[in-house]
Amino acid sequence: MSDYISHDDEHDGIDRRGFLKCMAWAGTGVLWTVSGGVLASKTLAQIAKAGSSLPKATDLSFLQISDSHIGFNKDANKNVTETFKIALDRINAMPAPPSFLIHTGDITQLSKPEEFDTFDEVLKSCRTRDVFHVPGEHDVLNDGGKLYRERYLKNVEAKGSGWYSFNKNGVHFIGLVNVLDLQAGGLGQLGEEQLAWLEGDVKGLGADTPIVVFAHIPLWAVYPQWGWGTSDSERALGYLKRFGSVTVLNGHIHQVLQKIEGNVTFHTAMSTAFPQPSPGTAPSPGPMKVPAEKLRSLLGLTNVEYKQGKTALAIIDSNLS
Repeated sequence: MSDYISHDDEHDGIDRRGFLKCMAWAGTGVLWTVSGGVLASKTLAQIAKAGSSLPKATDLSFLQISDSHIGFNKDANKNVTETFKIALDRINAMPAPPSFLIHTGDITQLSKPEEFDTFDEVLKSCRTRDVFHVPGEHDVLNDGGKLYRERYLKNVEAKGSGWYSFNKNGVHFIGLVNVLDLQAGGLGQLGEEQLAWLEGDVKGLGADTPIVVFAHIPLWAVYPQWGWGTSDSERALGYLKRFGSVTVLNGHIHQVLQKIEGNVTFHTAMSTAFPQPSPGTAPSPGPMKVPAEKLRSLLGLTNVEYKQGKTALAIIDSNLS
């Protein structure tokens, strides 16, 4: 692992302005807490060794899954349906099931009806029934996302091309769409209509309202050379500057990266299908073949817990190994 740390005032290996690539830590599972814009972390192995317990009672717990790519069958993972099932098994085995799931896009590989059918059938095995979706670029290949919207936006009041918001236990959730008008190099874009909606959506909220934003392509410039960023994200994030706690969840890059900017914590999730190379370590992004015995250690899911009255969200990544 090659960590990039541009500035480290506290000399603790965590960059307050840059970002920490934590692929190695993701392999053991990591508990992240965010309070007042400061990131603290412990691996699950460290917690177990110290005899500490994970957070107990919470007012809200939800789990992020991403990039299932149902229909993919290349060497990187010839059975993505099976690894998706394993992820759901892990969710079902949790002592306290999450309140709901968020899927941050690329449900399918080629937007085919049968791929969506397979995903929906497998998802029925999950104990947690409520699922909120945003599309990945692989979900809108054939029809601009029409089939995706027909299937996955029935239980939300979606606007425009499928963006929406909802409230749970005092937390305001915002699902954005940034894959329908990709820019040069594959950069995501939100567009004028969606940005105007976002500004209006948060206008009446108190500054102490915790905000969780989720979209497929990262809303920060992870690696623009590979299209790993959103061209107009700065404007979107500008509408959220007044809030004390903002968490942004993304998929697309198939690995755990974290960044903190003031009140905003950015988090990208592992895929349940296949890994991709770390930024800049390969000629281009794409499915990365790894030894079979290592594959599940690079696939995973994210659990987020929120306790009302606290500014912190606890983020726990776990792999499928």
